[in-house]
Amino acid sequence: MIYNGIKFHNTVQLEKKEHLGGLRLHRFPQEVRHAIGDKGRTKAVQSNNCELRFVTEAPTVRVTLSSLETSGKVLVFRGDFFHSSHQLQAGAIQTITLEVPERFAEVNPEILSNRAFSQGVWRIFFERFTAVFYDIDAYGYEVRPPQADEVPRLTFVAYGSSITQGAGAQSHYNCYVQQAARRLEVDVLNLGLSGSCLCEPEIADHIAERSDWDFAFFELGVNMRSVFTPEEFKSRAGYVLDRAMERHGDKPIFLTTIYPNRATYFKNDSHAFVDHERKFNEILRNYALQKNHRQLHLIEGSEIMTDFTTLTSDLIHPSDYGHLLMGERLAEIMRPVVEQLRTKHTN
Repeated sequence: MIYNGIKFHNTVQLEKKEHLGGLRLHRFPQEVRHAIGDKGRTKAVQSNNCELRFVTEAPTVRVTLSSLETSGKVLVFRGDFFHSSHQLQAGAIQTITLEVPERFAEVNPEILSNRAFSQGVWRIFFERFTAVFYDIDAYGYEVRPPQADEVPRLTFVAYGSSITQGAGAQSHYNCYVQQAARRLEVDVLNLGLSGSCLCEPEIADHIAERSDWDFAFFELGVNMRSVFTPEEFKSRAGYVLDRAMERHGDKPIFLTTIYPNRATYFKNDSHAFVDHERKFNEILRNYALQKNHRQLHLIEGSEIMTDFTTLTSDLIHPSDYGHLLMGERLAEIMRPVVEQLRTKHTN
């Protein structure tokens, strides 16, 4: 989405509320947010992994923002280089000032950019809160969205639980799908929903009907163990995957089984979580086997989350180190397919 010379990444709607200033950044359109479960509705309004992206010749830029419901952090990047961190106080309209790094002018410009981001692109990354945009002031200089050759050529969409949304990491920028994207020099649209990845048909339809992704990644099941029977999970997960493949049959789709967690190693082997996790994983394996689709790539969760001690003490969410290792593993697994796709797009 482009507005006011800015590319709003991972944002499909800018919502203006009557009597409230600014524009709220939404990862999901209103009709989807209002159709899913109650918990999902509160997570779908969170702007984590949304970014403001723009290019300007201005040496100094001021951007006015706020965090709606809780204090939250904003990370600023110049291309792929971390620039600064800013804390927004809940309900307070704040202006952050960005200045071009002086040291960039001292080095050969070609080493400052890669196949992902050009060093001239300002990126303002939002953590897990509802972000509100008010204004950008470049002191009379033009502000424009990045061009195609200034951002990654490939983009993948990721749908999953709080793990995919980034829980456990001190910064959502360090979550494993962001880590994988950085290593692959691609972009990511993070549609993770903490505790509420329930494979609703409205979510499935939304992902399938989007045309802004080149490949997809689905982490399904862990939020559904205590809510749905195996039969219901099979139906819901199957609909999500069927819709994506029907609409994007030529695009790679990666699917992972549930990541190892406390239920994987419960002493009580008869616990409902243990039974459902085992059955859900078999459902996903059988789905991939029966579809036998050349673009569907099943990954065992244990191939991505390889070290149980990289979880936090809640024994479900990865620590920063866990997210880092998972991102490395996911990138390794995806790389052959992604490089083929990159070659195809280049030719």
